[in-house]
Amino acid sequence: PLAVIINETMARTFWSNDDPIGQRLRFGFGPIQPDRPAFTIVGIVGDIRQMGLDVPVRSEMYFPLTQYPLGVGGTFSWPRHLVIRTTGDPMKLAPAVRRAIWSVDPDQPISNIRTMDDILDSEMSNRHTQMLLLGAFAVLALVLASVGLYGVLSYRVAQRTPEIGLRLALGASRRDVVGSIVRRALRLALSGLALGLIGAFILTGVLSSLLFGISPTDPLTFAVVALILTAVAVVASYVPARRASRVEPLVALRTE
Repeated sequence: PLAVIINETMARTFWSNDDPIGQRLRFGFGPIQPDRPAFTIVGIVGDIRQMGLDVPVRSEMYFPLTQYPLGVGGTFSWPRHLVIRTTGDPMKLAPAVRRAIWSVDPDQPISNIRTMDDILDSEMSNRHTQMLLLGAFAVLALVLASVGLYGVLSYRVAQRTPEIGLRLALGASRRDVVGSIVRRALRLALSGLALGLIGAFILTGVLSSLLFGISPTDPLTFAVVALILTAVAVVASYVPARRASRVEPLVALRTE
């Protein structure tokens, strides 16, 4: 019997609510004649990105090599690609593969024998370069943001040295003073961080064309950046606040 295997995209597209196994298909160019041989769907396979990693998957069918001309018709022939799964170095099997093919058809041309890693590297080379540059600029932006955040919060805490001295003079404990300053700085930093994350979430749509298998709104990336900036905010407020709290209250009150 004539058989065909379809991919998951085709199964969802044409049989979203039914089981495609056992369905019969006829193929051809122009009007399909009732007497054309019908292929029976015998299996469903996972989607393969035949046209590129950034190209949406299409509905695809796989025919047995010996049955393909019977159901489709025509005298043309598509290029055929033989995919072999191996253990060890795949290229060591290339001579054996050539001999096996030529034992069936000595005139069969064989070209472009490559490993899947080579194919993926070729497909991803430009994208890798783009992502390396983007990653470098992202790290630089994170460093600059951290330095700027540290500088601003440290300056704000240093400006409050007279206030710290006054609170100490009125009997507040050093621990309470430092904790109050850190909490206030954290509220300010977290407010800015929330706005920044919302803006980043909106703008990350432009990255979707550069990424494969990774969401542009990757939760881990957002979490790491948020933790780094939060840690910077804590250090930037705690260090100068602790330093100011160790100064004698009268000295702190005279600080300009």
